Amino acid sequence: MASRIARRERGLNVWPGYVDALATLLLSVVFLLTVFVVGQFFVSQELSGRDTMLARLNRQIADLTDLLALERSNRRGDAASLDSLRSSLAAAESARDLARAEAQAAGAQGGQAGELDRQLQAERGATRRALNQIDLLNEQLAAMRRQLAALEDALAASEQRDRESQARIADLGSRLNVALAQKVQELARYRSDFFGRLRQILGSRPDIRVVGDRFVLQSEVLFPAGSAALKPEAAPELDRIAAAVSDLARQIPADLAWVLRVDGHTDARPIASAQFPSNWALSAARAIAVVQYLAAKGIPPQHLLAGAFGEFQPLDAGTTDEAYARNRRIEMKLTER
Repeated sequence: MASRIARRERGLNVWPGYVDALATLLLSVVFLLTVFVVGQFFVSQELSGRDTMLARLNRQIADLTDLLALERSNRRGDAASLDSLRSSLAAAESARDLARAEAQAAGAQGGQAGELDRQLQAERGATRRALNQIDLLNEQLAAMRRQLAALEDALAASEQRDRESQARIADLGSRLNVALAQKVQELARYRSDFFGRLRQILGSRPDIRVVGDRFVLQSEVLFPAGSAALKPEAAPELDRIAAAVSDLARQIPADLAWVLRVDGHTDARPIASAQFPSNWALSAARAIAVVQYLAAKGIPPQHLLAGAFGEFQPLDAGTTDEAYARNRRIEMKLTER
């Protein structure tokens, strides 16, 4: 039985390098997708604002166009009225001249000529009022044209700002992609250094191994069965891990956001006690115990994260004692914050 377990563990250790590379590629893809979503969000905000402003300007232009058409129609009507008044005035003047001629000839038509003069004055007053109204309409039409020109200038300026904003967003996205790629590569390099340091410190023990992008310690190395209290003999192993993390923390630049994530896992057999009502509670308590121990050894708390998965992330789907033992574990992973 022991030889089969040892052969299985050695078979598992063949893959870490490939899994590290795949994990780094996955992180890069996730960051690029995040940048794309952020860029799309800003672009959609800019386009939404532009569409709103364009719709408002188009409504104002349509209203001004309708008003302009109405004023033109009124102007045409006033022009027709003016022509009619002018025709009436010409007819009145002709009638007045005729009446005067008849009055001078007959000497008895003076009263009719005076009436025609009064009518002529009334027609002239109406003509002056019509001309004043036409002048006012012309001024309103000129003001509308100036307002329309100002709106067109504002629309052109808005379109120019939109083009400049899109160019800035594209430039920002490009620079952010480069920066994120650099951070991913830098964190991947420190992760590889961290794993290499831990391999040298912890050696090739079968109960401490690498699975993917994380170190896995069997729970029995650190805790008694069903307990979250660290064993006394777990201290040397955790001290060596704390020393490796402390050395790495001094090397990682301050602007690189990172955490050492400590995840607790249990097997699928249920637990129900006053202290631990569920496997989640047990896995959380064990992860917190490891995090608190590392913090007590000088690891900055802002770079520590405790997670709990209970029985829901098994490494082995079997129901044998060996499968249960593999699933009871503490995982440590150096990752971004």
